[in-house]
Amino acid sequence: MRDARPRPEDAGDSDDTLLERARAGDGAAFEALLVLHYRYIFRVAFRWLGHESDAEDVTQSVCMRLPDAIRSFDGRAAFTSWLYRVTLNAVRDLQRSRQRQARLADAVATLAEDSHAPDQDDALHVADIWRAVRALPEKQRDAVMLVHAEGLSQAEAARIMGCKEVTVAWHIHKARKALREVL
Repeated sequence: MRDARPRPEDAGDSDDTLLERARAGDGAAFEALLVLHYRYIFRVAFRWLGHESDAEDVTQSVCMRLPDAIRSFDGRAAFTSWLYRVTLNAVRDLQRSRQRQARLADAVATLAEDSHAPDQDDALHVADIWRAVRALPEKQRDAVMLVHAEGLSQAEAARIMGCKEVTVAWHIHKARKALREVL
């Protein structure tokens, strides 16, 4: 039986090489992929959720799902684009399971409070904006997060969301309108 620990030579392998080996059942290649992309998964989850503990939960969930999910990777997109989608699905699962809407309603109520010191205005304003973004309907939130938080083009966001570029633009337009009303 082969040792499943990452080998030093795995560090120089490309994602494609590691993917091929991992899909064939090579545990060391799979672990090397996790080592390479663990922070990426966490960063994506944290950006979407805004809470470190939730991001850790999602990251662990993705890592646990990945051995089975990796078999569905067809290579039509970059591995990181596919991994982003897997992570986003895990984020949504967590949000649904914890009935995120109840907490988001509390966050919107917090926006109305004006109990912070004037020198903290900018930092709290930015946090309030992202809290409000996370409270948007799912498609609007996805479009805003992908384009404005992740820095993707609307075309890239459309591929991830599985819709047309014009639909992404429409969701962003609706989100801006909603945010103006809330903020």
